Amino acid sequence: MEEDKRGHTGAATRPLHQHHFTPHTSGHPCSNKNTFASLEIAPAHLTILAQDPRVEGRQADRLARGTMSASSGKPAPTLTQEILSHLGLASKTAAWGTLGVLRTFLSFSVDKDVQRLLRAIAGQGVDRGAIVDVLTNRSREQRQLISRTFQERTQQELLKSLQAALCGDLERIVVALLQPAAQLDAQELRTALKASGSAKEVATEILATRAPARLQECLAVYKRDFQVEAEEDIKSETSGTLRDLLLALAKGGRESYSGVIDYNLAEQDAQALQQVQGPHSEGTWVRIFTQRNPEHLIRVFEQYHQGTGQGLEDAVRSRFHGDTQVALLSLASVVRNTPLYFAEKLHQALQEAEPDHQALTRILISRSETDLLSIRAEFKKKFGKSLYSSLQDAVKGDCRPALLALCRAEDM
Repeated sequence: MEEDKRGHTGAATRPLHQHHFTPHTSGHPCSNKNTFASLEIAPAHLTILAQDPRVEGRQADRLARGTMSASSGKPAPTLTQEILSHLGLASKTAAWGTLGVLRTFLSFSVDKDVQRLLRAIAGQGVDRGAIVDVLTNRSREQRQLISRTFQERTQQELLKSLQAALCGDLERIVVALLQPAAQLDAQELRTALKASGSAKEVATEILATRAPARLQECLAVYKRDFQVEAEEDIKSETSGTLRDLLLALAKGGRESYSGVIDYNLAEQDAQALQQVQGPHSEGTWVRIFTQRNPEHLIRVFEQYHQGTGQGLEDAVRSRFHGDTQVALLSLASVVRNTPLYFAEKLHQALQEAEPDHQALTRILISRSETDLLSIRAEFKKKFGKSLYSSLQDAVKGDCRPALLALCRAEDM
């Protein structure tokens, strides 16, 4: 687990004033961009809190098992039993999942962060390390507060100021960090729908993995920013079963899990998937895949395998082709194990001749406050190498420290 604690000392804090952009030359590829003139500002004092997924995993699992013990009347496990139960932590995603690596920074001081960012983009050079350090160690809400306070203090937009100071992949990462979550999702969805080829898979990712409230906010922002409903773009940019599937996902009609499994309905759904044939059979697959809750679908997959002797994914590969096949396989992967789905997408992004920085940025930022610890565990379990080490080996340039900071730490 890689942790660090960095601090700076400096002069007493001076009042913030308005400043103007002046060019600087630092010898860096971004040096032709303008940044703020020199400022006399006291640097922020930062403390990066240690976050150990193994500790959090034990806490989450202990809470879950403590509840079951109380309800069943059985004694709680001993400390030795608890320790032994966590030796295979990566295989216990269901027990400790939905854990993010980025949380609210407890020693947060918006004024100190604004001062540090001002200093980072002032004078004769840009302190990229300080920019990355601040933005990758604050929650999204804290980053939004920093952005608003920066504009109040300087009469300049933080996003535009940093865009003027940075370039390339690092600039894109910083922009993504400063955007509200729904805005980032809407932008990625729009780019995916307007692109050609495999980029459509990103649309499935966003529509299938966002929580209902966040998905509705994304679609509202989409309409606001692009003056068109996302459904209209789906209709115009896709066709056939893929269009039907994306439209169904965009409606957000997936059932919520009630805590009760209807085994009769699971068997009926499995039989429906077995029986449908012909050119119009896709509608049944789309309906079941997009409306049933994941817990129910797991039972459907099991029933399908028992009834046919064929795995659900193998059936998809034999019945469907092209974008539709990819989309249905993606949905099945999300249903079975969402962290593993993202781990596989990250691995794919790192295997290309040139790493897919857009995919790495989108996934690391969007999952940093939800389940990136689970994704890291699944990555290490499946590929035998940690996500952190994989990023270190594959990614070069200014964006590398930012992506490593988002990943957070090595998994031993």
